[in-house]
Amino acid sequence: MNNPIQFIEDRREQILQTYQELHKLAEPSWEEQKTSRYLQEKLSAAGLQVKTYTGHYGFIAEIAGKKEGVIALRADMDALVQEVDGTVKANHSCGHDGHSTMALYSALALQDSKFSLQHTIRFIFQPAEEKAEGALQMMEEGVLEDVLFLGGVHVRPHTEVPFGKSAPVILHGSSATLTGVITGTPAHAARPEEGNNPIEAASLLIQSLKQIRLPGNKKYSIKMTELHAGETSNSIPASARFTLDIRAEANETMDALLSKARHIIDSTAKLTETNITCKEEGYSPAATKNDQAVHLAQHAIGSILGKENVAAPCISQGAEDFHFYTWKTPHIPATMIGLGCDLKPGLHHPQMTFNTDALIYGTKILTQLLLNADQGMEENSL
Repeated sequence: MNNPIQFIEDRREQILQTYQELHKLAEPSWEEQKTSRYLQEKLSAAGLQVKTYTGHYGFIAEIAGKKEGVIALRADMDALVQEVDGTVKANHSCGHDGHSTMALYSALALQDSKFSLQHTIRFIFQPAEEKAEGALQMMEEGVLEDVLFLGGVHVRPHTEVPFGKSAPVILHGSSATLTGVITGTPAHAARPEEGNNPIEAASLLIQSLKQIRLPGNKKYSIKMTELHAGETSNSIPASARFTLDIRAEANETMDALLSKARHIIDSTAKLTETNITCKEEGYSPAATKNDQAVHLAQHAIGSILGKENVAAPCISQGAEDFHFYTWKTPHIPATMIGLGCDLKPGLHHPQMTFNTDALIYGTKILTQLLLNADQGMEENSL
């Protein structure tokens, strides 16, 4: 029987090389063909059972255990599409290439170790996290069937979790996007009384949204982040398009914000005698903390980095579609580990970098987490 943690240490250079190769592949959401094939080939060559699906590039890989029940680890594969040095392209500025690298080598380490696993270990390689759609798709494929525990990981900015430390849970907030169209009446700019200016309606909408107040000490934000109207300087446009970005620390707060936003939109339409239509897009639920899963993660981090390097829960203003898994299946203990890696200047910044040495201890932590969960979870948790 081989030691999986030593396996990871012995393959330090391979892990870093794999990360560089995945970083260069960088593919947008739902287009992760090369990334998926790259990972599948390495997993299949090592003897894992790989299952693919029709219509997208997400897949799972498994190591069979002795008993019923599954211990699962999820990694995301897609990249952002953003402007980098003047060119719009797919770019790994959120660390998904690192997440896939760590999940891959956790799988290879456990497969090589020949451990007598109690449960099947399932590695979920998910598409389209950046669109907040991939987790829902993978759940439709049944990837949570028989799952007793679900783990995940995300690299963290240096301001949240220091290098050499790791947090046992990331408490992301909820996010949502509302896109809308304000339809007014076009007119010549010299005769504004003959028209109904949708830009003025948008201005009232912006000011009204800023007046939203919720009771209690809740953290939230709602703001217009896009507004497009007009093509010429001497005409009142017929319509305006807008986008609202909405954030909340809890799902209940998000529900209240969405309700108030829709009420304000309806009121603005009536006051300005315009027609305003809107639709919700890109919803992600807030994290749900599970004490059992967090406890397993604390022990995994402590055993690899030492107890003094177990960071406090990481509170993030961002969102993550990992939390669809816990939102839809709250009975499954789950947690997303926050990996300190000296990430600068920040997630989604086109020039984002981090200390790739963190991939080594991150892989060890994930591997230890899976082993801990394999020993600590029972079938009656299903």
